[in-house]
Amino acid sequence: MTTRATKPDRSADAEIKPVLNVAGLKARLFLKSGVLPAVDDVSFSVMPGETLCIVGESGCGKSMTALSIMRLLPRPVGRITGGSITIDGVGDLTGLSEHAMRRVRGNDVSMIFQEPMTSLNPVFRVGYQISEAIRVHHDVSAAEARDRAIDMLEQVRIPLPAERYRNFPHQLSGGMRQRVMIAMALACRPKVMLADEPTTALDVTIQAQILKLMNELKREIGMSLVLITHDLGVVAKMAQRVLVMYAGVVVEEADAQTLFDRPLHPYTQGLMRSIPRPSARQDRQQEIDTIKGTVPALSALPPGCRFSDRCPMVHEPCRKWEPPLAVPDDMASPPRKVRCWLHTRPPQ
Repeated sequence: MTTRATKPDRSADAEIKPVLNVAGLKARLFLKSGVLPAVDDVSFSVMPGETLCIVGESGCGKSMTALSIMRLLPRPVGRITGGSITIDGVGDLTGLSEHAMRRVRGNDVSMIFQEPMTSLNPVFRVGYQISEAIRVHHDVSAAEARDRAIDMLEQVRIPLPAERYRNFPHQLSGGMRQRVMIAMALACRPKVMLADEPTTALDVTIQAQILKLMNELKREIGMSLVLITHDLGVVAKMAQRVLVMYAGVVVEEADAQTLFDRPLHPYTQGLMRSIPRPSARQDRQQEIDTIKGTVPALSALPPGCRFSDRCPMVHEPCRKWEPPLAVPDDMASPPRKVRCWLHTRPPQ
């Protein structure tokens, strides 16, 4: 599979800095049964105008990473216990009070959640919900906020935006509700938008429209996008760089083209093999490869490498030590990292 996304041009400014930087992020769930490492030492950065995709199976920590950035971990059990999250011009989000964080959400960083029907308030009209987000962050009148909200509905290609402004969520289709969520997320023109499986509940045609729309709006506004998905087809269309997560940790990081051309981690290779491909003979039933087993529970992680129980290339060091996320011994360029003893020298 080849990727269609292109890297943003950084040649004009050699001093360009990340708009979002996550360093050593740790998030824990404090349950009666014990403390679970939902996000464990996750680090990455996103450059201005870049799309970073975070990919992996359900339960790998993708959504928990996004919720940590938004400071929306489930309360009272979820808590950030280490690391830093910095946004250009704001500073470390982990040290902000809840009052200060409310000014950041929606204004500097926004998020589109998986299911718009449960994210939109069913008792308020969709236009009011967009207007409210605008008035929280900008000193404007109710009439001006209404006009901006209608403009946003038009930007996300909703027909008859002034009429749709007065609709309740249940009066809109799934695709339109998702467009309303995008309009709400973009209403204050954030620097970074997090999108958590934004097309999961949509049919293929609407999914393609939403992805195209997100790309167009990203270019128009000049924001960065962190897209969380388990669909490698979406990754191929959207990503400049990819983070592969497994059991709460990053197991591989590379630019999208390099990852698709030569995946290094056995987990990434398994994900690639699971992609359905057209058969040479239409009458022959295609057999799709799968990764045996399931993602381990955070309360019962295997010793050593977290993927060792499912890995077809497991060997002795894998069950003794957890590998670091490091540049492969045999590859310094293009820059990439992998968490695997097949590419890093184990302890002696």
